[in-house]
Amino acid sequence: MAWTQQEINNCIAACKRKAAVDAAFRKQLLADPATAIRELAGKEIPSGFRIKVLENDPEYDATFVLPPPISGNLSDKELDGVTGGSVLCPVEVCAANVCGADK
Repeated sequence: MAWTQQEINNCIAACKRKAAVDAAFRKQLLADPATAIRELAGKEIPSGFRIKVLENDPEYDATFVLPPPISGNLSDKELDGVTGGSVLCPVEVCAANVCGADK
């Protein structure tokens, strides 16, 4: 069964909340995210879907994940964004809206 974007967002928020106060859950989330998420959400992660959970390092002021490099070829979705006049962003979900592309 597929996850909706809202379910994904809610699950990420719930994982963050629980990992902040539950050391055993935090350890499991870092070691085996699919199992930890399945147990928390009560829903299976799609087969073959891989998740990497990173622990924030207090020695740094910020931690962020780089999007994949953009090749010279645009996907149909990216092309639609360009032809529609919107800003091209390779990140489908940007919780922080760092680039302001959706303004």
